[in-house]
Amino acid sequence: MMDGYLEQVAELIGRAPRQAVRDAADRLWQAYLDDAQIFACGNGGSSATASHLAEDLAKGIEVPAGTRRFRVISLVDSVPMLTAYANDAGYEHVFAEPLRNLVRPGDVLVAISGSGRSANVLRAMAAAREAKAGVIALTGRDGGEMQGLADICVVVPADNMQQIEDVHLVIAHAIYLELKARAEAAAAA
Repeated sequence: MMDGYLEQVAELIGRAPRQAVRDAADRLWQAYLDDAQIFACGNGGSSATASHLAEDLAKGIEVPAGTRRFRVISLVDSVPMLTAYANDAGYEHVFAEPLRNLVRPGDVLVAISGSGRSANVLRAMAAAREAKAGVIALTGRDGGEMQGLADICVVVPADNMQQIEDVHLVIAHAIYLELKARAEAAAAA
């Protein structure tokens, strides 16, 4: 079982849609150049990936003192905010409503959902689009409804949620390492 799982994940990583991943990195780099805000959200394991990506971009890209850093916020990390919106408005609003307080044209939302059908993630994507922000989606299976709301959609073509989540984390790390290299090169120039 374990060997088969690992082989399947390795095969999925090998089939990752590299152009979409490059496009996502390019869009996040442009957000950095424009001093735009980056937001991330997701449910369950995808929330951990969203939080991890935000941490990598905010802290993991070390630039010389005085150099502008990546501006990134994970919408999943404020438990009081999440529970307030879940209780008062419904769980489907937990990302969209806080996002509406902060998002501006030119900002970017990274939305993560293994199924592509999470109502709260879809609402956040719609809120970002209403604000004229860019939307990057990481999803699985057939892409679900996220494909229609995303500017860039990275689809992991699998049905196993754990494998989708594993590949999403690998993709998030690949994007982070690409952005880190670009930031270091720009700082050295």
